[in-house]
Amino acid sequence: MSEYQWTDAAPLDEVPTDDVIGMLVGGRDIALYNVDGQIYATDNVCTHGHARLCEGFLEGHEIECPLHQGKFDVRDGKPTCAPVTEAIRSYPVKIDAGRVFLSLD
Repeated sequence: MSEYQWTDAAPLDEVPTDDVIGMLVGGRDIALYNVDGQIYATDNVCTHGHARLCEGFLEGHEIECPLHQGKFDVRDGKPTCAPVTEAIRSYPVKIDAGRVFLSLD
């Protein structure tokens, strides 16, 4: 098993509590979520309709797409509500020295 290569994504304090933000990390559109103090990362574009998830509504571990109200689990990217059927990619997260790092491989 190979070791992760980490990319610096953002200061931890820029990820709002119980909310989502979108940003470019390593040339990818990424959504960062802070759920109960735990940081998660997924692709920021819905697999059903081309909408940015950071513009959706986060409730617990589910992000709702702003376009058609499909939902994904931010922990693993799996769809939890129609009309979405295809998962979004999720990324390993590491917190170090007050910064959020992602493995984009």
